Amino acid sequence: MACNGAKKPLLSGLVDSTSQRIDECTPYRRRFRRVKSAPVTELVPSDISDNGPVPRYETFFGGRHQSLKQVAVFLAVYLVLGTLCFYVVRDDIKGKKSNPILDSLYFCIVTMTTVGYGDLVPDSAPVKLLACVFVFTGMLLIGLILSKAADYLVEKQEILLIKALRMHQKLDPAAFLKEIETNKVKYKCYLAIIILSVLMLVGTIFLYMVEDLDIIDAFYCVCSTVTTLGYGDKSFSTVHGRMFAVFWILTGTIALGQLFLYIAELFTESRQRALVNWVLTRRMTNLDLEAADIDDDGVVGAAEFVVYKLKEMGKISEEDIALVMKEFEDLDVDQSGTLSASDIMAQTTQTHK
Repeated sequence: MACNGAKKPLLSGLVDSTSQRIDECTPYRRRFRRVKSAPVTELVPSDISDNGPVPRYETFFGGRHQSLKQVAVFLAVYLVLGTLCFYVVRDDIKGKKSNPILDSLYFCIVTMTTVGYGDLVPDSAPVKLLACVFVFTGMLLIGLILSKAADYLVEKQEILLIKALRMHQKLDPAAFLKEIETNKVKYKCYLAIIILSVLMLVGTIFLYMVEDLDIIDAFYCVCSTVTTLGYGDKSFSTVHGRMFAVFWILTGTIALGQLFLYIAELFTESRQRALVNWVLTRRMTNLDLEAADIDDDGVVGAAEFVVYKLKEMGKISEEDIALVMKEFEDLDVDQSGTLSASDIMAQTTQTHK
């Protein structure tokens, strides 16, 4: 399609929807509208200013509210059900006890996070089986929380961290968003380390002041807890200590698990970036051109070149291309090799028959 005698690039609509070439071709601008169901590649927040409020990122977080509610419901059901069950069989649980309801909730949390101090342990066959059920379901729930809730909370603070790190630099909205996209995983690691450090510091101070442990034993207890090692020689034994432990153990173990996930993700992203850089910097050969020539016409078009490079980067596979081509062939009702409105209409008519 040409406009004013100029030939438009094949992928121009995917490269820059605000380019001057498109502006000059006003009648054809509708061809470059973003598909509503496709991932949004550009974010243009309207409420970013130098000293204004932190922008809202609906694209990043908009779809997670519902899953967070589900996680919260699952967690609440698990804790309520676990507390009730362990309260009913409290006489078959031996160890250091304080308040029956608090002990039941505390035992449920310790079981769920696999800490297992040993200060409270099952003392009958039915309770041991009950504990087995709750430890497996608890580990499953912890995994669900790691993949949903913890990730969401860390990303919510990501913007504040970037603003703090770039305090003396004025970033325009586009640069701000690019910074987030480029170093997202790295900033997640920073935040996870900060959150875990704060939790460990708070736990150490609490054990030192409330549980009367010396500072080394308090730190040792914190480390054995967040790593779910739980030797059991040091634990929370007072009423106030167990009230604190109910919240702290859950958040501490999740924070450490989330940090490990982010570190693994960071290494994976680094390897992927290295592969992309290698693909983009290495010289093309005749063999590469032959491999990129999908339609075997002796020349490589822009679309074929992009597909070939994406395959080299590991972004897509032959199976992905085959599936997409199968969908294209199904949509191409008139077998013309191109898609038009008549093809879509014809396919819709066939579907309704």
